[in-house]
Amino acid sequence: MVNLFNYIEKDSPVHRLTGAAKLVDLLLWSIASMTTFYTPLLAVLTVAAFLLFGVSHIKLREVGFMLQFTFVFMILNNVLIFIFSPQHAVSIYGSRTVLFEIAGPYIVTAEQLFYHLNVALKYTCSIPVVLLFVSTTNPSEFAASLNRIGVSYRISYAVAIALRYIPDIQREYYDISKAQQARGIEMSKKAGLVQRLKSVSVILIPLILSSLERIDTISNAMELRGFGKGKKRTWYEGRPFSRADIAVIAGSIVLFGVSVMLTVLNGSRFYNPFQ
Repeated sequence: MVNLFNYIEKDSPVHRLTGAAKLVDLLLWSIASMTTFYTPLLAVLTVAAFLLFGVSHIKLREVGFMLQFTFVFMILNNVLIFIFSPQHAVSIYGSRTVLFEIAGPYIVTAEQLFYHLNVALKYTCSIPVVLLFVSTTNPSEFAASLNRIGVSYRISYAVAIALRYIPDIQREYYDISKAQQARGIEMSKKAGLVQRLKSVSVILIPLILSSLERIDTISNAMELRGFGKGKKRTWYEGRPFSRADIAVIAGSIVLFGVSVMLTVLNGSRFYNPFQ
């Protein structure tokens, strides 16, 4: 079964960080990478993101499906940018270095290719960190960390349930798929695209019904236990901040500060090698 988007239990320095520290790091890292087009910084963040995978002991093949999906989406995004705005980078960088012409307004320039490189770097430096956060954060511990930094325990618990529910849905889809194939419904690559889509629709109905049944069971169990009646609650997985957590949060703040400083010193969000 393909690992889609869930927690992978291992023993690593990244796993030992609290969920709140990793969340702060993720938010500041994402803001820094999404708000800047300073190419050297994006390149450094990309290298650092994949180095973190080594530190976390998470293998790329364990999140391979999501990386492949991200890669396809990145290519599609770049293609659509070029189709709808082939000269967008010319207005950004203030120069026009023509490499070759395709047809009509579709002229490939060095500026446009450099802009597409920056868009790709934004994906490669931010998406791996998101996958690393989900793969190394225990949902229960993450909920406890959120509550510790001031988030309502009701919202924190809802987030934990959502994160735990993703692998359950994935596992149930896999089981229903195998059961339907055992009944003779073809879902392999041997079947055509239309036939495979029809087969998937056959799976969705029992999947939705079983999900609704599970939601009803969980909500009844929580109501019987008086969930939400009190103003506070204790957490079995709750942990205080360690020195490593404080160091990670401080490093994230420094990273965000560097991103802002580079934008101010450069006078623009865009690194321009064509000046």
